[in-house]
Amino acid sequence: MEYSKEELFDLIINSPEKFNEWKKTQTEEVDLSELDFSSQTLENVDLENADLNGSSFADCHLTEINFKNTDSTSVDFTRAVLVECDFSDSLLTGADFSYASANYCNFSEADVAGLVFQETNLENSDLSSSINLNACRFDEDTVWPDQDLLPEDFDGKYSDDLSSLKDNDDENQVEDY
Repeated sequence: MEYSKEELFDLIINSPEKFNEWKKTQTEEVDLSELDFSSQTLENVDLENADLNGSSFADCHLTEINFKNTDSTSVDFTRAVLVECDFSDSLLTGADFSYASANYCNFSEADVAGLVFQETNLENSDLSSSINLNACRFDEDTVWPDQDLLPEDFDGKYSDDLSSLKDNDDENQVEDY
């Protein structure tokens, strides 16, 4: 059976079991790009191999969601609560997890270049084999998991990035316009 993107959205929200059954029959990537799931509570949904590019899961409660091998480029996870979600082998370039809580999530082999972890709680999540963690953005309020769940070469201590460098004289200078 063929579903429109809107019908798939309704299935995921209202009948996740039916969506999961339908998805098992699919051989091609499921296009769920640019959908707005904001403020939803989702549990046990299989989104493996889906195109989620530009979608929003802001303010969601997500439990045991399979994001494995998804294109999650620029997906908005701000203020989301994620529990036991699997992001392994996913492309998370430019995704935003600001103010989110990700507990016991798996980021194995996920490409996190440009991902934003501002004030994100990542306690107990596995980032040990994530790709490009040194190229993500975070701040001093980001809560990292124990060192054994992080790549060996990763330093989670925050230091201002180049864009925040200031000359001490600049702060006291009055502009003549």
